[in-house]
Amino acid sequence: MQERKTTYEIPVGPIHPALKENIRFTFQVEGERIRSVDVKPGFVHRGIEYMGMRRNLIQVLYLSERICGICSISHPIVLTQAVEQAANIEVPPRAQYIRVIVSELERIHSHLLWAGVAAHELGFDTLLHLSWKVREKVMDILEELTGNRVDYALPIFGGVRRDIAAEQYPKLMEMIRYYRGLFEELSDTFLRDPSVEARTRDVGVLTPKEAHELCAVGPVARASGLRKDVRQDWPYLVYGDFDLTALTPEDHGVEVHGDVYDRIIVRLLEVAQSLDLVERCLREMPEGEITSFPKIPALLAYLKKAEGEGIGRHEAPRGEVIHYVRLEAGQEGPAVWKVKAPTYSNLMPWTPMFREQEIADIPIIAASIDPCMCCMDRVHVDRGDTREALDKQALLRLSWEKTRRVCG
Repeated sequence: MQERKTTYEIPVGPIHPALKENIRFTFQVEGERIRSVDVKPGFVHRGIEYMGMRRNLIQVLYLSERICGICSISHPIVLTQAVEQAANIEVPPRAQYIRVIVSELERIHSHLLWAGVAAHELGFDTLLHLSWKVREKVMDILEELTGNRVDYALPIFGGVRRDIAAEQYPKLMEMIRYYRGLFEELSDTFLRDPSVEARTRDVGVLTPKEAHELCAVGPVARASGLRKDVRQDWPYLVYGDFDLTALTPEDHGVEVHGDVYDRIIVRLLEVAQSLDLVERCLREMPEGEITSFPKIPALLAYLKKAEGEGIGRHEAPRGEVIHYVRLEAGQEGPAVWKVKAPTYSNLMPWTPMFREQEIADIPIIAASIDPCMCCMDRVHVDRGDTREALDKQALLRLSWEKTRRVCG
């Protein structure tokens, strides 16, 4: 008599202890084995793009920082790139170096934060506390350079708001030495601990073919063996001078599996790479101005006359982030502002990652892409006292109408 298989449905989220932000998974399982998953985002709508198109560009810049607190320089950098392209604004070389330095410091703190979250999802809270204790050093440096631990308010159209003073160089170099001294300890703890390896090796596998076809970005793509990095493929700021190479597990001397373990490897390698980039920037950074517009009123007057389109791209800690803007003369804010965060690209790769895995591995697989729902969810329909629920066909129709309106 043939054994009868029964599939059960298990909902996880949108609010769940294993999820740091709101998202809903619906798993089809047989016993402890996951057969398929349906992912439903959309629970963290904030309407940021809508608000941005009703403010002047300086206000939009502050708003862009709040798309994601962890990536709070990534979105302003991309927005400034897009506006600078549209308005034909030059950025002084020294300002470009400063943008790169703070971007790489942010990558270090983001990857260390993720490492702690991953350890927590594995039930290894001692490693969580170690990772977050170590992370405090780079947070102190970010506060030293910008005045804030998050939301740095550093980029401005045409440059940066603050310089790096000579007396701050030794503190940055001390931070670099601190992390290099700890790097072997962190690598041993994450990559040679048998419990970590048992919970992450061959768990949440994403093959190179799946990563390519599903358009994975950032450490998720690189952990599957794709040497894909905006800093390498589409150099911007001064990254083109550094001959930067995207890192994969092969650079650690291991075969690519495309699993959670490989995503740990890539992020640890990128911490070391970011330290090298910061040190090189400090060594090679030229003297000179840090902005093309010393006075904000002059900048706003110039932007109000500007007209054109621009696209900014940046390799944020989670992967490629893109901003598109269109400026129209006489308008203080952008006529169109569209943001694509890396989590949007990494949602579809979740499907093969979860397939044929065990229920107990759901938290670490979900965390392995380093998701940010607040980055991705930005739309909310609210008309006066009524709220409108839109089905798929209505959303498609509105998208077509907007495309025709934007493209003329």
